[in-house]
Amino acid sequence: MAIARQQIALLEPFDHVVVPSGSCAGMMINHYPELLKQDLSWLQRSQALAGKTLELAQFLDQHHWQPDSPPPPHHRRTWAHHTSCSCRRETRSHQCAESMLQLAGYELAELQDQAVCCGFGGSFAAKFDALSSRMGRNKLNQVADCKATGVVSADLGCLLHLESLAGMTGLSGLAEKGTQDFLHVAELLAACQEPQQSSSDVPTS
Repeated sequence: MAIARQQIALLEPFDHVVVPSGSCAGMMINHYPELLKQDLSWLQRSQALAGKTLELAQFLDQHHWQPDSPPPPHHRRTWAHHTSCSCRRETRSHQCAESMLQLAGYELAELQDQAVCCGFGGSFAAKFDALSSRMGRNKLNQVADCKATGVVSADLGCLLHLESLAGMTGLSGLAEKGTQDFLHVAELLAACQEPQQSSSDVPTS
């Protein structure tokens, strides 16, 4: 509860709180008020924070984000969009992320069991390591089955979990040395905000 109070006090001066993680946004929106419900003052402050907190894709969707340029060449591939449990159940923002990615021009492949957990789940991965790893490998097999060569998600915990497992299992086309095949939604969208150099701008010797 001390951390919740500290975060609330820190974020109170701001008009909007934009969170690049469904799990963190879900904690602030849904669980801070529950944690602090016995103290009326802190309950009201937590509810005020919840009312101005949005997961990143939700914020961009509500503010009508538009790309400046198409995806850069090194990102023009098929991406598997992993929708985290938190984005589905806590913030309900998974469709916003998908819409933003499609708006930016990214090709998305649909996973067979899109709504199934990847096995990370915070402390779940530590307490039930074998089960967590098996769930993650199942998710990676689905990525391979849909012919995607990259994974994008709005939750870094999920991405780190899947990337680590891909590296250990040597899944072809993923987690190869020197590549960036596991990226956050924000990274792909930001790549479409950067002006791309046209052929006429390239200096010639």
